[in-house]
Amino acid sequence: MHESYWQQVWQQYKRSSLAVAALGLVLILGFVALAAPWLSPYSPDAYDLNQILIAPSTVHWLGTDDLGRDVLSRMIYGSRVSLSVGFVAVGIYVLIGIILGALAGYYGGWIDVLISRAIEVMLCFPTFFLILAVLAFVGPSIYNIMIVIGVTQWTGIARLVRGEFLKFRNREFVLGARQIGAGDIRIIFKYLLPNSIAPVLVSASFGVASAILTESALSFLGFGVPPQVPSWGAILSQAQSFMDVAWWLTLAPGLALFITITAYNLVGEGLRDAIDPRLKNL
Repeated sequence: MHESYWQQVWQQYKRSSLAVAALGLVLILGFVALAAPWLSPYSPDAYDLNQILIAPSTVHWLGTDDLGRDVLSRMIYGSRVSLSVGFVAVGIYVLIGIILGALAGYYGGWIDVLISRAIEVMLCFPTFFLILAVLAFVGPSIYNIMIVIGVTQWTGIARLVRGEFLKFRNREFVLGARQIGAGDIRIIFKYLLPNSIAPVLVSASFGVASAILTESALSFLGFGVPPQVPSWGAILSQAQSFMDVAWWLTLAPGLALFITITAYNLVGEGLRDAIDPRLKNL
């Protein structure tokens, strides 16, 4: 029985035990975020002034913070913020990148020149500082962070899709589609985009890790989600004042960020190697 392209990719992906383990971890993190109301032992906002800065115990597995709030509960709800920002922001800039990259790669000419110059202009600005500048005007919120990250980081996807379209637009299957009268929209979405989507998925996997790190950095600096919203970056920021007496406040979010970002990067590497094994040694 002939295997489809994606079945072959999955068979190749499974050869890396590290990539499979990372994918399992990503699925677990997703489940934790979705099931936060049922997995969290306490409300993330419930505070007890009699339980301030209590070390990890059987009652509070990851201890409490300076307001007596359960750190484990805040970490569980914080995963929702991190993963939501990661997926929504990446979804926004993947959509923008695909549209602009497809237009530039398929039509060429002045459209390609215009979009390519726009990409070069965007690349001139340090992305993180651009995000900080925009958030300083629009104000910190989870929705603003998603949108700002999405509309400032599309350049990589656009360049990738443009290159793939330039590679495929003069292939026999595209020329054949034109000969039978297929329109531009049909050629783009039925013939070119499906053949160009694999490297985009690889880039998106790395992008989720980058977006999670960006959101955490913004929250750490006070430009992220509002203080009352549980966020790994915000928990890490609050821990600065208590590092000498409450080590668990730093350990929990730091370890969560390290594990999550590493897992998504390993998934991206595994997917990259499965799609094109020749890239493995690059």
